[in-house]
Amino acid sequence: MKFSFKEDAKRIVVICFASVIMALNIKTFVRTGGLYPGGATGLTLLIQRIVELFFGFELPYTLINILLNLGPIYIGFRFIGRKFTLYSCLCIMLTNILTDILPSQAIVYDTLLISVFGGMINGFAISLCLMMNATTGGTDFIGIFLSERKGVDSFNIVLGFNAVLLVVAGLLFGWEKALYSIIFQYASTQVLHTLFKQYRQHTLLVVTNHARRVYEVISKNSNHGATIIEAEGSYEHQERKIVYSVVSRAECKDIIKDIKQVDPKAFVNVINTQQISGRFYQRPYE
Repeated sequence: MKFSFKEDAKRIVVICFASVIMALNIKTFVRTGGLYPGGATGLTLLIQRIVELFFGFELPYTLINILLNLGPIYIGFRFIGRKFTLYSCLCIMLTNILTDILPSQAIVYDTLLISVFGGMINGFAISLCLMMNATTGGTDFIGIFLSERKGVDSFNIVLGFNAVLLVVAGLLFGWEKALYSIIFQYASTQVLHTLFKQYRQHTLLVVTNHARRVYEVISKNSNHGATIIEAEGSYEHQERKIVYSVVSRAECKDIIKDIKQVDPKAFVNVINTQQISGRFYQRPYE
């Protein structure tokens, strides 16, 4: 593991900030609304409420969450990346401790408002962690492992897990809270998809007279290759080159900016890519 003081200090600050937001969200919106956010957090809250309902005492949030994360953390260290897992552990531990020590404080009591805004805050906090190459733990580790290492679409697995969690919560504590929890999870997912762009791809079609320099820009910014296609401009009947490549959405803006520097007359068409099959470079987890 290599550490850079400036880069890692920034990551630690942002992850700590995200953990504070996550804990505050649990103690204000989630607890007030009696919601189940999904993943390890939702399962932890469900176990707390089951123990309280049937045995009359409350287990510490930290204890339950750490036990639930032991397996996923092992998967992270063993198969994904040690530095990635280390920063994820920082997020998990800080969120756990703050959730136990911070006082509960209701801001609003309308369950619909709690579901929407609590979900948005949750998605924002998760996005901050992912941008710093860390996760909030639980199903995130499992999802990354299945997607990156096994080539399995983990979305349906995580969705199925959350569905089972909500069914159990509905049976034990009423369907109203379970249904509101779906709104919470939907709002969280929409914010996450808006803010976190690393796993979304764009196809670039660049019509240019400087194909080699355009390719070098793409390679420098993304480590991706490109295909150069011979073409002809239909209006002037002049020879052109089309540079074809697929890059992540997060890299796209800088690539287009640099392309315009090497060829101000380049015509760039950006297309949303729904699915790719074949060799596609993904930045490895540290």
